[in-house]
Amino acid sequence: MKNISDIRLNRRTLLKGLGVIGLASISPCAFSLVSEDKKPLPRVRLKLSDYQTFRSTCAMECLHCNLTAYVYQGELKKIEASKDFNVKCCLRGMSRTKWVYHKQRVKTPLLRVGEKGEGKFKPISWDEALDLIEKNIRDTIATHGNKGMLISTHAGNMDSIKNDMGKAFFDYLGGSTKQAGSLCCSAVTAAMMPMVGLRYADMRDTIADSRYILCWGNNPAVTMQAYFKEYIKAQANGARLVVIDPRFNETAAKADEWIPIVPGTDTALALGMIKIIMDEQRYDADFLRQHTGAVYLVDAEKKQLREKADDTESYLVYDTLTQSTVRHDAPGIVPALTKDELPANAEYTTVFELIRTESQQWDLAKVEAETDVPAATVLRLAREYASNKPSMIVQNMSGAQRTEFGTYVAAGQFYLALLTGNMGKAGGGVCDAGGVRQMLKINAPLPAPKEVQKIPPIPVSKVGEWIVNERPHPINFWWIMTMGVLTQLPNTNMVKKALKKVPFVVVADNLMTSTTLYADLVLPVTTIFEDVSLMAGVRSHYVQLMEKAVEPVGEAKPDYWIFARLAERFGFGDVFNQPIEHYIENCLAGTGITIEQLRKGPIKPVDAPWIPFKDGIFRTPTKKAHFFIEEWQKKDFAPIVTYMQVKESPKGSPELAQKYPLMAVQRKLARSIHSSHGMNEWILEVQRNQPNVMIHPDDAASRNIRHGEWAVVFNHRGEHRALVVVTRQIKRGVISLDNGWWEQQGGSSSHVTNDLIEVLGTGHSCNSTLVDVRAEA
Repeated sequence: MKNISDIRLNRRTLLKGLGVIGLASISPCAFSLVSEDKKPLPRVRLKLSDYQTFRSTCAMECLHCNLTAYVYQGELKKIEASKDFNVKCCLRGMSRTKWVYHKQRVKTPLLRVGEKGEGKFKPISWDEALDLIEKNIRDTIATHGNKGMLISTHAGNMDSIKNDMGKAFFDYLGGSTKQAGSLCCSAVTAAMMPMVGLRYADMRDTIADSRYILCWGNNPAVTMQAYFKEYIKAQANGARLVVIDPRFNETAAKADEWIPIVPGTDTALALGMIKIIMDEQRYDADFLRQHTGAVYLVDAEKKQLREKADDTESYLVYDTLTQSTVRHDAPGIVPALTKDELPANAEYTTVFELIRTESQQWDLAKVEAETDVPAATVLRLAREYASNKPSMIVQNMSGAQRTEFGTYVAAGQFYLALLTGNMGKAGGGVCDAGGVRQMLKINAPLPAPKEVQKIPPIPVSKVGEWIVNERPHPINFWWIMTMGVLTQLPNTNMVKKALKKVPFVVVADNLMTSTTLYADLVLPVTTIFEDVSLMAGVRSHYVQLMEKAVEPVGEAKPDYWIFARLAERFGFGDVFNQPIEHYIENCLAGTGITIEQLRKGPIKPVDAPWIPFKDGIFRTPTKKAHFFIEEWQKKDFAPIVTYMQVKESPKGSPELAQKYPLMAVQRKLARSIHSSHGMNEWILEVQRNQPNVMIHPDDAASRNIRHGEWAVVFNHRGEHRALVVVTRQIKRGVISLDNGWWEQQGGSSSHVTNDLIEVLGTGHSCNSTLVDVRAEA
């Protein structure tokens, strides 16, 4: 097995084949012009009609652009962007030929023969592998119960079949330990679901209609690159594009303004803007009365008033016409919004006034002191956002919500959109990640089992620590698929200990990833274009059929084939052993979309541009948006957006900051999706192949760190080695680390990231991290 340092492709040959700029217009043979000894192969003049074509999509957590594969004599020769799709894929999608035929490809089941982490394995047969899995599952259930099994899945494959099949298999066994929360955006879910009743609702169809776009803690030029053309259109139409981020990111380079901010203080900025909007009456009173719970009444003990205690939707409001308390949905009423509209000496107030009270403490001076955003900028930002309608906040799983109190960050952004009436309109609202599932219901591929044990989960950010400390119980068997636990989970050294502690770890993957090095058994699974599946998820507005173009390399099998074989051994094979088309039809049942239609190309379920919550109709039971969140209150947190100081920060942990004074934020790169393309050799040639750390000149000078030299980022969790980029494009006191590098490339930035649980969403707090940096000895 070759090391990453041995995998190289001549840049001149690559760029000659690709075209330096015109990556989407590659000649049919361009991807196969170099042989193993780097001598040009003879050109074979082929017509497009000589190729078979098949369609699929990048399946990891990206934008799920549609791809067309060109196959000649059973071999995948080239991939390009499908010409009839609404966006064009990037180099990652087009270089998937190098993933299918990668030197690090897992081609047969592999059994560990060395120590965990050494990467020493021997090939075994599928029958031997399945025997081992069956034995270890049965032994685990007998000695530890179902809770002794853990399944870890994530965003390495987001199609509609594979992860669901994996989780269902363990449920049919009677249950297993699962991960709680998400590394990406649990905080957004904890805000959006109770507030607006729907997660994964995006505004990408109407970005170009916006007059003011606020990219808050995110970088759509990288994370929404296929749709960034819409941002350019908006600017051409006169929109102002503003970026709030500690780093001058790629979007900021295209924006009208960059506003650097102290990490973890975004809610303070939101509350400061809310104060200005309320003080200057820049809110949309009519929208708030008709479409939100801002008018709901709250008593002195901060309990929402209801007409009937057993009717959770019977919220009370004060009707200014009849001067009485009535249900919020009574006809012909004009609910009081402000305290001036309530009776004198009333024993209740409105949710709107609770928000006003919370925001009043955040005057311009206090906001500046906390966030380091100048007072004049805060004032102008609030006025511009409220006045230039439609205004859009681009949230899109921002880094700002990957903090200890990220739910309040995400909710604060929705507060701003709701208060100003910027919801349910073209060009307005909050642009989250979103896909076809906001438009129609996609079913599970197979029915749920009748009986599944209720087993306490492990918070995703604490997987390493909890396994090591046997919380909430010991784990004896660990199945890992579609997830690079060693590169993506925080506190990598603790994750290594966990992988070593669990007696039997199964990793199903395409390549010999960092995680496979710590497996007891590695299973070869198919890539896209090697199996049939369905993509109908939360990243694309299209339902797409993923076609099989070529036979799998070696003995690779689809994940669903593996679970079918195991299900046979445990007595429920009939549930899992149907043709794949059966499960696709199950997913599509009731949608009006058929496999036959999808064979002709991707389908978008709606013709018009998609506008979530159109006309102010939300997905909550009341069809109104809520500001007062009782779910937070039940966890002993404030039910309205409140600023809370993150613990791992200079102000939150002064003693720890004496040792580690710099705040670290994570950076997504165009070269990969998380760690998925970490070893893609074309990516390594065209993009950089070494991790960077961005640091301000003042912070570098005080540490004798020089631009272009190697440095070590460190804290009490571990160390991360990276090349130094000294730049004023990062805020003083903050460094930026790259996400996604493999252990074989020196290790991920997750070695140092905080594994604290985001309190309201059970999510990731990676951007609440303290570190220091030293020059490499």
